[in-house]
Amino acid sequence: MAARATATVLAGARVVLPTGTVENGRVVVEGTRIAGAASADAPVTDLSGHWLVPGFVDIHNHGGGGASFTSGTAEEVLQGVDTHRRHGTTTLVASTVTGEMDFLAHRAGFLSELVEQGDLAGIHFEGPFISPCRKGAHSESLLRDPDPAEVRKLLDAARGTARMVTLATELPGGIDSVRLLAEHGVIAAIGHTDATYEQTAEAIDAGATVATHLFNAMPGLGHRAPGPIAALLEDERVTVELINDGVHLHPAALELAFNAAGAGRVAFITDAMDAAGFGDGRYQLGPLAVEVKDGVARLVEGDSIAGSTLTLDTAFRRAVTVDRIPVEDVVRAISVNPAKLLGAWDRIGSLEPGKDADLVVLDEDFRLKGVMRHGAWVVEPQAG
Repeated sequence: MAARATATVLAGARVVLPTGTVENGRVVVEGTRIAGAASADAPVTDLSGHWLVPGFVDIHNHGGGGASFTSGTAEEVLQGVDTHRRHGTTTLVASTVTGEMDFLAHRAGFLSELVEQGDLAGIHFEGPFISPCRKGAHSESLLRDPDPAEVRKLLDAARGTARMVTLATELPGGIDSVRLLAEHGVIAAIGHTDATYEQTAEAIDAGATVATHLFNAMPGLGHRAPGPIAALLEDERVTVELINDGVHLHPAALELAFNAAGAGRVAFITDAMDAAGFGDGRYQLGPLAVEVKDGVARLVEGDSIAGSTLTLDTAFRRAVTVDRIPVEDVVRAISVNPAKLLGAWDRIGSLEPGKDADLVVLDEDFRLKGVMRHGAWVVEPQAG
């Protein structure tokens, strides 16, 4: 019989639970899981003056640490994953960008191995099934209509690890593709779209449940033509992604999304590219050249914003200190809601007994001080 793992008690912090914040709380870690109790002689880590929150869950991320999830080697992908873990993201879905279908299928097979190893939580295909009118940092020559047969090709190549596909659902085949994804338990996300309000509502009725980086790469909100934004915000079946880096969204747009959708339907994402956690310079996003200057990524040709250099610890701190969103609501947006979207709420997303010991330690100014994943410190906080 295997020896039982020794428990460790994390004590003294403000602990954010699904039921609210507990002052001077205690979280017991035993092996890779959160436990309900510990023996009286269990070692204690004093986290007084800190916040203890669940590990962050990023469902839309293209890379980091100088590495691309679309083109990097296994070693490079893991380097990107590690970069984001050190910023609090303990669960990460790898996003691809538009490319040739055969390349994307091959890439799906490659990334699926890292999912099966437990390094990634799944694959998100952003493109090529998006609108040329709202292509953003995607190569227009490689875009195509969302033919269900081609969508199925990517799902098959991913071998059950596909978690989300972003579609311009107004394009030919869009609604049928949404239905196909829903039937296979894969999130159909509406994004890079030029859809009307009515077309967006039809896609939601067909099974679409996520808005890819709401406000970005879609028509603006109009009083006579409300477009996709109004349809996505008003429907309780939809979770809206938000990039809270101070570049992609005006603070008023962020506030509008929280007020209209409620904290239970917001998911903070990074939409990060290679430069996240790495620095300014020249990069490639798929076939397109990107220049990162002062932390803002833009295409060299056309000047469109090309993903972000955001990490979720920065998004968390900005949400609390700049946007004045309650800490509990930020935790919902950055951990709880994306965990539920992934169907992984039984394992991640909250600090409850039986779940994976994935957690983040923040100081009183909401700066990251510690990260634990599966019971092991990725970033170990200083005692005391």
